[in-house]
Amino acid sequence: MVGISGVEKGSPAERAGILAGDVLVSVNGNGITDVLDYRFYLCEPRIELKLLRNGEEYTATIKKPRYGDIGLEFPTYLMDEKKRCRNNCVFCFIDQNPKGMRETVYFKDDDERLSFLQGNYVTLTNLRESDVDRIIKMRISPINISVHTTNPELRCMMMRNRFAGDCLAYIKKLDDAGIAINAQLVLCRGINDGAELERSLSDLSALANLESVAMVPCGLTGHREGLYPLRPFDAASASAVLDIANKYGEKNLASRGARLIYASDEFFLLSGRDIPENDYYEGYPQLENGVGMIRSDCDEFCERLENAENRVYNREVSIATGEAAFGFISSLAAKASEKFPGLKVRVYAVRNDFFGGGVTVSGLVTGGDIIKQLKGKPLGETLLIPENMLRAEGDLFLDGVSLAQVSGSLGVEITVTPRGGYALCEALINDRKG
Repeated sequence: MVGISGVEKGSPAERAGILAGDVLVSVNGNGITDVLDYRFYLCEPRIELKLLRNGEEYTATIKKPRYGDIGLEFPTYLMDEKKRCRNNCVFCFIDQNPKGMRETVYFKDDDERLSFLQGNYVTLTNLRESDVDRIIKMRISPINISVHTTNPELRCMMMRNRFAGDCLAYIKKLDDAGIAINAQLVLCRGINDGAELERSLSDLSALANLESVAMVPCGLTGHREGLYPLRPFDAASASAVLDIANKYGEKNLASRGARLIYASDEFFLLSGRDIPENDYYEGYPQLENGVGMIRSDCDEFCERLENAENRVYNREVSIATGEAAFGFISSLAAKASEKFPGLKVRVYAVRNDFFGGGVTVSGLVTGGDIIKQLKGKPLGETLLIPENMLRAEGDLFLDGVSLAQVSGSLGVEITVTPRGGYALCEALINDRKG
């Protein structure tokens, strides 16, 4: 049963007499506990809803297009509480956050519903057998799984959850039922790389419905006091990961016609190896995990730049990025300046003092670090920052500093660029004075 918080005006639900404050019990005889139940059972042209009003049961019948909405609103997106993670992973990034951040930053979610609705990765340790059966019944696919290792004992150790190994059986059950699977392996040097990584990739490659596997290095901040000792990857260990990834990727290419196995861009940067070409990434199924983002952005940027009309510029701008992407962003800026000599672009690598450790990605750069490190630097008419530096609401950096504070402190306009090379190129070459 789920409480109804509102009813859209003019909607089928309003015409059926449903009111805010009513409680939804079932749809076509199926009990409703959350958004997955609701959306699945709503996909019929004729639905019968059982509801409660002031404790009294009543029924409403609605006819609608098969996939049409009926206009009910609920207190939360999931129509339920978000599931909290039951694990205590040795590499958990949230445990490494500095103190004093917003409370929501420290919440660990592990909710299979968000895997389908928002693309989140889940460990499966929050699932019961009935939850897996529901996924199969509803044919919800793909599911994104944080596997980390297919060794049950090692998975229990890494996730510090005695049930983490048993949950690996759910992966086979989902695969046997035809549910597509995207897997993520957060690699910890000396723990689940090397021979353990080979085992995991061999096991995952055997799944009939595997769509992709991403390997990403664990993120290590400067706030790991009292936490499990972990070592960052270096050039040699990153190269070893790439060798294993390529070994199993080539095997899959030969046997299945698709690579399926990908290492994140960070491993290429750490190893000093060149980023692969576009066809290596097979449509970029793991872009959200930083797999192929550099290649995708580079190709988009160069295509947009090549198609840009020749014109004369007298413009100076700047870009703030993380240390990891500095060389790449600098190369793109140089391409733009080479085509348009009057366009001067300065790129600044912002060191992450807020998180410390080996954190070098642009998505974790904070407003405070930008202010401290770029104060007094020549910034031109605008400072470009990528939108992934801001929280989901788009108004604050992770340290709580606002765009207005950064702009005021540096005395420059801030331009937030959407993700992708095309958007970055647009921001550089399409000045408003045009």
